[in-house]
Amino acid sequence: MSEFELIDIIRTHCAIARDDVRLGIGDDAAILTVPANHQLVVSTDTLVSGVHFPETTQAADIGWKSLAVNLSDLAAMGATPAWATLALTLPVPDRRWVEAFSDGFASLAREFKLALVGGDTTQGPLSITVTVHGFVPNDAALLRSGARVGDFVFVTGTLGDAAGGLRLMAEDGQRDDSMKELVQRLNRPTPRVAQGLVLRGRARSCIDVSDGLLADLGHICAASGVGCEVDVDALPTSSALNAGFGREERRSLQLGGGDDYELCFTASEEIAAELLGDLARSGCGATRVGRVVERSGVRVIDAAGDAVVVSSRGWEHFA
Repeated sequence: MSEFELIDIIRTHCAIARDDVRLGIGDDAAILTVPANHQLVVSTDTLVSGVHFPETTQAADIGWKSLAVNLSDLAAMGATPAWATLALTLPVPDRRWVEAFSDGFASLAREFKLALVGGDTTQGPLSITVTVHGFVPNDAALLRSGARVGDFVFVTGTLGDAAGGLRLMAEDGQRDDSMKELVQRLNRPTPRVAQGLVLRGRARSCIDVSDGLLADLGHICAASGVGCEVDVDALPTSSALNAGFGREERRSLQLGGGDDYELCFTASEEIAAELLGDLARSGCGATRVGRVVERSGVRVIDAAGDAVVVSSRGWEHFA
């Protein structure tokens, strides 16, 4: 299969029309229109085989996840998705693999009416780089730098499921239906775009949980010049994770496992109840897991207020 045949497969499978795409795939560059009174929000992520997903992962799941992790970044900024570009590096131009990958990518793109407007293909070890573009009204983006002492800390959904699924895959153990749920959370994370829109103008800071709760919450602390206390006993836990792991292992997965792609945000105590209600109505609720404090860094405590020793604080790419 030639490079141009490969591009035609991707273009055909991912064809989603938008009025703001004046020129998409097929020329040297795309021509796009940003709405009046809005700013453009851009994010790029690269997934490498054997690093960001197991080599046995199905092509359709890789296609979905390569877009989902980028959409999660837009969600954390309170942005509405619009466009994406895709740089695909393949060892060989495998038609069936590319078709399945494109189907997975497109199935998520259609949920958000997101148009694939360009990219690149090349030969080499399997890796996927996606750049997404979205819109926010002028100066309305959620940032990491707005947390204030006294704010509550929240997370959407549940934590630790994807890391639990990855551990099960590595152990190659028997899995019942609940264990399959964890693997599904690893392979097909749900970007919390709708929840990011609910938080816009209300949360004081926000980040998506990609490298682990403690690592990512630490970025909020550093950007805001504050500290946080996290109550390990308050972490939202799925029934599947609870059934598959003991307390200590479960805590480790939830605090440092990563790949959750939930939103972690801070908000004032005064609006907490109203905000939680609106999030629940958006399709994904949130749980209060801590408080912003004056000291620096992230401290883990239990329900009694005692310090908890943590074995891993999250993923580091060059550790």
